Parts: sequence; C-alpha cells; structure tokens
Amino acid sequence: MLQTAAPDLISVRMPSRLELLALLDGVTTSVCERLHVDGDTASLISMSVIEAGTNAIQHGHKRDATRPVDIDFRLFADRIEVSVRDTGPGFDPGTLKEDATAPEHLFDARGRGIFIMRSCMDSVDFEFSDSGTLCRLMKRLPPAPAAAE
Repeated sequence: MLQTAAPDLISVRMPSRLELLALLDGVTTSVCERLHVDGDTASLISMSVIEAGTNAIQHGHKRDATRPVDIDFRLFADRIEVSVRDTGPGFDPGTLKEDATAPEHLFDARGRGIFIMRSCMDSVDFEFSDSGTLCRLMKRLPPAPAAAE
C-alpha cells in the first residue's frame, strides 16, 4: 500500500466580521504561493474561500462577531482542501438555484456564492450537524513542472 505524507495544516480562527475577509484572502494567497499555484488557479481558490467565509459570517452567524469562523487549509502535493466551519443552523441545499446565470436570476441580489464556489473548485461539499455547518472545498493542483536539466 502506498503511503502518502500527512498534509500540512494551516488553521485560522476569526471573528464573524466581514472586514476580516481581506485577512482571509491574504492567508489564502500566501498558502497558494507556498504551493506554487499559478495565478489563475490561486484566484479561483481565493474567490471560493472568500465566498465560503462570507456565507459563514452573513448566513451562519448573522454577522455576530462573538461567534468565530474556523478555516483549515490542508496542503497536499496534488491538491488543496479548505474547510470553513460556522456554528449556524445550516440551510436546505434543495433550495439553491440550479443555475444562477439563468436569465430569471440575473438581477437577483443574492444566491451566487455557492454557484461561484462550485464553478471554481473541483468539489464543494456541505455537512450539517447540531454544532454547525462545514463547507469543504477541494482543488486539484497541476503536477509540478519537471526540473530543467
């Protein structure tokens, strides 16, 4: 059986304050730089992490700064996994718009965050429990370029 190395884990805990999303963006950018992720892929990852953080703050915690959002970055050689956890009640995934870009939804004020995350990442999953909502994002990384000889 092939053994894989344990991932590096970077954890952030922040109050549910929208103005701190810039800090989360900075951490995400630094993580992508550490993994040598190209700029386009790094932008997709960052946009998705910010969307997940925004949802946790606005919908999960109703902007209650006393309730923290926990973000874990797991760094593997071939992928990055990000978990965003809040203590909110969750939501019914069945109520999500199937296509946020459909003409009838173009002028909606809300409802594009999860669509954006799913468009940018390789997988987006949610887990709901009595302790809150967990959003798991995963993006596969291209193989590292071969060293020039």
